[in-house]
Amino acid sequence: MKRIASLPALILFAASISFCSPMQAATPLPPEERSFRVVAYVTDAIIAEIIPYEKLTHINYSFLVPHTDGSFAPISNGWKLEAIVESAHSQGVRVSIAVGGWGWDPQFEQLAADSTARASFVKNLADVVNEYQLDGVDMDWEYPDPGQSSQNFLALIQEIRAAMPDILLSTAVVGSWDEVGQGIPQEVFALMDYVNVMTYDGPDHGSMQEFEAGISYWSARGVPKEKLNIGTPFYSRPDEVTYAKLVQFDPAAAQADMFDYFGVTQNYTGIPTTQAKTRLAMEKAGGIMFWALDHDAQGEYSLVHAIYEEIKKGP
Repeated sequence: MKRIASLPALILFAASISFCSPMQAATPLPPEERSFRVVAYVTDAIIAEIIPYEKLTHINYSFLVPHTDGSFAPISNGWKLEAIVESAHSQGVRVSIAVGGWGWDPQFEQLAADSTARASFVKNLADVVNEYQLDGVDMDWEYPDPGQSSQNFLALIQEIRAAMPDILLSTAVVGSWDEVGQGIPQEVFALMDYVNVMTYDGPDHGSMQEFEAGISYWSARGVPKEKLNIGTPFYSRPDEVTYAKLVQFDPAAAQADMFDYFGVTQNYTGIPTTQAKTRLAMEKAGGIMFWALDHDAQGEYSLVHAIYEEIKKGP
């Protein structure tokens, strides 16, 4: 599951990013085509200069942290978000702000239950989208509960869509576990441009089985194939070791999904399984997403590069 604290890199063939302030106007992007998506979550710790824009279609900058009154904490490293938007737009990559993250369920529960706080949330969110010239919003409430909480989530999404009808709107949902998945009402899917499925952190963290189960579960719940972005982790369980650290420790880790790291067996997703996931996502979903770009290795061991090369082969 995604964390708000400093969590969770890659070859860049583009030019260096200019960190100018105030931000220059970003180049408007044409309407989004229905092509296979590669969605990268990045944290405020990302080294912007090494983002491989040419291998991505979307970036979700994490996180915008909500307060119970509908206001937000200041965006961490906002100057970095400005730079990412400028460079991303110059290469046709769309940037959204991820709102929330793991650990903010109490704040979401309180604000979504209050119509005044919801209105404030939507207004303040629109201000952020406009200020940073963002393409969209990724609602990362982990997770609404079935019942009234679920209905409050639906009301919040409806109000966001009504206030910002032209932005990309997505939500992050858990893999295939009914006890939290049922808190996402089916009516939400019609309002969303896509759904980011966090098929990791379960008992089989990052496994092909979990990936397949996520596709099956959310397809059965009514999410259209073209709206599904199926997730894969760039970190391990149980100790949340980044994939980059595992490969730095021993390059052989790139070809495995299980590795002994200082005496503890770490489960993650290496290159072969990442390639297999990409092929399956191209067949049964609209895209692949990952948490987080910060955690990837560089060069020949890069998971993003493995995804990119698999996509180039075609379905």
